[in-house]
Amino acid sequence: MIQVEGVRFGYPGREVLDGVELSVAAGELVALIGLNGCGKSTLLRLCAGLLRPAAGRVLLDGDDLARLSRRAAARRVALLHQSAPAVPGMTVRGLVRQGRYAARGPLGMLRDGDDPVCARAMADAGVADWADRPVDSLSGGERQRVRLALALAQDTRVLLLDEPTTYLDLRHQLEVLRTVARLRHERGLTVVMVLHDIGHAARFAERIVALRKGVVAADGPPGEVVTPALLAGVLGVAGRVGRDPEGGWPVCYPDHPLEFDEGLAE
Repeated sequence: MIQVEGVRFGYPGREVLDGVELSVAAGELVALIGLNGCGKSTLLRLCAGLLRPAAGRVLLDGDDLARLSRRAAARRVALLHQSAPAVPGMTVRGLVRQGRYAARGPLGMLRDGDDPVCARAMADAGVADWADRPVDSLSGGERQRVRLALALAQDTRVLLLDEPTTYLDLRHQLEVLRTVARLRHERGLTVVMVLHDIGHAARFAERIVALRKGVVAADGPPGEVVTPALLAGVLGVAGRVGRDPEGGWPVCYPDHPLEFDEGLAE
């Protein structure tokens, strides 16, 4: 479904991605991991059509995203950003309706009454009971679920999540990730999410892609990819890896940081 072919991208004075190759099949749940600044969020924005590669291309079902308008891309790919600016007084219903912009246009998304897509998005994210509450009155975990409903309201088959557990306590982190995993099965979604917690990535993703120095450093099932070598070579820590006695997924025990070159490969 998503094909990243030799993608290079950078910002002024800083190269970020250096020939990334990645393929994500329909229905997969993939976690992107790596240190801050390694290009995870940039890669996600390229896969959403919000950025254009300097070289290479990103294909969605064979179509080059660089040839699509942002609105056309938003009809096919939904991106949940790390954070969103607060709109004082906006209700949960009003915010979720914003997700209908790509499909209904600026006037259609403001039409009175929830269309079935918005109603389902709020129900699936567990926020329907808060529809008339101001978003700024909610807790951090509640707001994240509302933002998930906003992304679901785009009604796409591809869901990209940029650090969906940032700033959340452990309970709400698990709540959000369990919701994403459930909706992936119920809706038949393809999900790619950036995660900082390798333990969460190992537990919830069926595949882990690790970025380092602008390229893919590791790619595969958690049981194969999550190793002491990955901890050292990609995340810059010495540590041990065990197995959860019930679920069987890898469990990491980081010991200490290592001297580490975080720069982009020459």
